[in-house]
Amino acid sequence: MSMPSPATNELDLRGTAPAPVFDPAKALVAQATRGYWRTVLARLLRDKVTVACALLLLAIVLLAVFAPLLAPADPFKGSIMQRLLPIGSEGFLLGTDELGRDMLTRLIYGGRLSLVMGITPVINALLIGAFLGIVGGFMGGTVNTLIMRTIDVFYAFPSVLLAVAISGALGAGIFNAMVALTVVFIPPVARVAESVTTQVMSLDFVEAARASGASNFTIIRVHILGNVLGPVFIYATSLISVSMILASGLSFLGLGTKPPEPEWGLMLNTLRTAIYLNPGVAALPGAMIFMVSICFNMMSDGLRAAMDVTQ
Repeated sequence: MSMPSPATNELDLRGTAPAPVFDPAKALVAQATRGYWRTVLARLLRDKVTVACALLLLAIVLLAVFAPLLAPADPFKGSIMQRLLPIGSEGFLLGTDELGRDMLTRLIYGGRLSLVMGITPVINALLIGAFLGIVGGFMGGTVNTLIMRTIDVFYAFPSVLLAVAISGALGAGIFNAMVALTVVFIPPVARVAESVTTQVMSLDFVEAARASGASNFTIIRVHILGNVLGPVFIYATSLISVSMILASGLSFLGLGTKPPEPEWGLMLNTLRTAIYLNPGVAALPGAMIFMVSICFNMMSDGLRAAMDVTQ
């Protein structure tokens, strides 16, 4: 009677499953992958500026998410008798706005729309732009020329003017503002994805995969995505701060959020007439936009440095 092979999935004579076959190549790849991401995490944790910015952003996000539980007042309820109270007033830690509404509450609730309008367009642009860039860089030739020349058309317009033009054409509103910002950010993301994909396509392991008979889908999934998504993601994180500023600018111009919804850009617009009466309160929404934008920029720089294995 022949003995069962240890590489089969059948039970051996003792009734136990055979030991899995050890593949040294897969083990080395898995160990290298774990080691790389552990190194990235360790380098991020050693970067005190990045950690501080991440904790600050986490606190702002938690405040926005749990605003109904944490906000001290109703964001829509005001009092004409309590208009433009200064910072530190009794019962109003950060004062009141032009309609007597609690500024601390409005800032907490405003973080919801401001973060959504800042992050959502970047995520949409990352998905669409990365797809277009990878397809263009992988296919090359006429396909690449068609995609990239279409993308180049959008570079003829400054991002601010393009966002204002699209929002004005679509009409005011949160959804239309996010569509406009998504269109603005697709070209730069696609350009970065196409550039990195073209570089990866010229490397030896892609040629080896082609020679071994691997399909286009397998090459993209195994070899292209892993090398392209990292740089594209890092670049996309740097666009979040720009997106928040542009979203606030659209709301400031009346093309984004509509009153009385709390949003930092809209709050900055409604408080502009109070800059001479109570400059501290009027500057609070702008300070929040500035702080969050700086934190996203610093986090993007820290992530880029942590993932750069050449340093």
